[in-house]
Amino acid sequence: MATLSMGDIKKGVRLEIDGNPFKVIEFQHVKPGKGAAFVRMKIRNLGTGKVIEKTVHAGDKFEVPNLVQKTMQYLYDDGDFLQFMDTTSYEQIGLTHDQVGEVFDFMIDGMEADILFHNGSPIAVEIAQTVVLEVVDTPPNFKGDSQGGKKPATLESGAVVQVPFHVLIGEKIKVDTVEGKYLEKAK
Repeated sequence: MATLSMGDIKKGVRLEIDGNPFKVIEFQHVKPGKGAAFVRMKIRNLGTGKVIEKTVHAGDKFEVPNLVQKTMQYLYDDGDFLQFMDTTSYEQIGLTHDQVGEVFDFMIDGMEADILFHNGSPIAVEIAQTVVLEVVDTPPNFKGDSQGGKKPATLESGAVVQVPFHVLIGEKIKVDTVEGKYLEKAK
């Protein structure tokens, strides 16, 4: 199996620590006046989503995790599990809300998602960073609403985001799923 050393640490690199897969989200190469250089990094556990800090010294080695990514279609929520289907083999799997995480707020039936498998077990779900969703509820506009103001809008997925006053019910908008923010009206 391939190994990673201190020089391979970069943003987005995936590595395995104590049998758990992690993704580097931030790193800083530190070269003190005295002593050896080291890397201070923030890593996210791909299974739990928890972020930890770790220091890596020269000579430290990490395994490359056995990860497989499959594009699957989100079907529905049966109450206990969120059902996904492999679009090539039609095989279905059920994941808990904890396994899916915060991206569920922006998922609608029929949407494609990337399921990350570690040693054959599903551990994480990723969707596109920008999605187009319809506004199903938002307060009406009133004469005199300021240009720079915002109001809450409920989307078809159930998520609530802050939108400009000119956005109305029935309009489609682009949303950043990572930040949970309104980007623009969809064309």
